Amino acid sequence: MSRAALLVLADGRFPAGGHAHSGGAEAAVKAGRITGAEDLESFCRGRLHTTGLVSAALAAAVVLGVDPRQLDEAADARTPSPALRAAARKLGRQLMRAARATWPSDELDAVAREFPKGAHQPLVLGLAARAAGLDPLDAAYCAAYESVSGPASATVRLLSLDPFDATAVLARLAPELDRVADRAVEAARRALDEGPDVLPAASAPLLEIGAELHAAWPVRLFAS
Repeated sequence: MSRAALLVLADGRFPAGGHAHSGGAEAAVKAGRITGAEDLESFCRGRLHTTGLVSAALAAAVVLGVDPRQLDEAADARTPSPALRAAARKLGRQLMRAARATWPSDELDAVAREFPKGAHQPLVLGLAARAAGLDPLDAAYCAAYESVSGPASATVRLLSLDPFDATAVLARLAPELDRVADRAVEAARRALDEGPDVLPAASAPLLEIGAELHAAWPVRLFAS
């Protein structure tokens, strides 16, 4: 295993399409819920413990060998918003292209054939981590970090927020990210024996509502 592969997978410049998505930050900015660094920290904390936890557990479960088909159904059940489901599959399709080019594997090829319109992004992230020789905790960290780094980067563009302030938000959340990654792997290990139903199903209703409103905007800076 090369731990450096985690740096490649988690790099914001990895060509997986994440830069085009704000993680709900654009809708939150318009609604007045994010106006500066303090609001951004609250938003990211909520996202980390809901969407981030769910995504991290799904990614870790894939690395452990839980059936991707079952996990894709579990991801659908945990994503009530049609707009967010569509965004997750689009991101999954884009990540799959990048992963297959970077870490070719028969498993990636098989899942790409089974889900031609894209599997949920956390599943593909887990498959990419497996192909790169990473472990479940690596995948969980990557998914959890993505859940907060995307909104932080987007808010810099949306509000002209000082990048130093946005990065400081991520640094302050680091201890909580550690705990979320550990919880995600613990749940993923249970899912090996008990099935995907035991994976976290933490919800974030405002993210779901915001995504549906955002999808109807005639003009928007980010895809989601």
